[in-house]
Amino acid sequence: MRNAALNHEEPEAQGGVAAVTRALSLMEAFAVGDSSLSLAELSRRAGMHKTTALRLARTLALSQYMVQTEDGQWRLGPAAGWLGARYHAGFDVNNVVEPTLHELVKETGESASFYVREGDIRACVSRVEGPQSVRHHVRIGERLPLDKGAPGRVILAFSGAQGAPYEAIRERGYHMSMGERESDVSSVAAPVFGVNWRLLGSMCISGPSSRLTKAKLEKHAKSVIRAANQLSYALAGNRSPATPAALSRWHP
Repeated sequence: MRNAALNHEEPEAQGGVAAVTRALSLMEAFAVGDSSLSLAELSRRAGMHKTTALRLARTLALSQYMVQTEDGQWRLGPAAGWLGARYHAGFDVNNVVEPTLHELVKETGESASFYVREGDIRACVSRVEGPQSVRHHVRIGERLPLDKGAPGRVILAFSGAQGAPYEAIRERGYHMSMGERESDVSSVAAPVFGVNWRLLGSMCISGPSSRLTKAKLEKHAKSVIRAANQLSYALAGNRSPATPAALSRWHP
């Protein structure tokens, strides 16, 4: 009877092992800033029964991926930290970013860039030029203002900037700019997230306003959002890509 119950509780996932998926979900229940969680909170966040959560937590504790504290709380163990350190040591972000930018250029025909925040400015860390003879030029490493242009506005919005314009950007999940930083340049940008919905930067396409009209920007916005979601999925290492609807779960 016990085996039958377990089989009913943990069916095989699509092309995978359900028990492994559940164990990963348990570790992913920890958000940035969570030093420890109760069993009840773990089971609630992971969407499983307490008995299942306890069995998985104890199994993970055997390999030090989770640790139970003296007061009965649970926290991630040292093995989880070692795994993250090994991941970052062997990971080159450009190996993921550049192919995504190339696909975006191929789809839109415009230059594509990835920006990150550095204090009160944004820096272009990766860029792929479009095929057009007339295009907007930005150098890798160039430092630009945060409060002018779609990429900077998106970074500010998803960093928690207050005000109706930023609320609107968070609601849409992207931002369009026409002549805001340079009079003849238009751009559309979307946010890129990492683990636990931590903002990493913004992805955009840009070009001359004579070619990138409002209608064109609105059309390309879907491609930019899709590319930003794919990059978020790759950088975060999640099991399923982020979707525009999932952005509603974001909070500063």
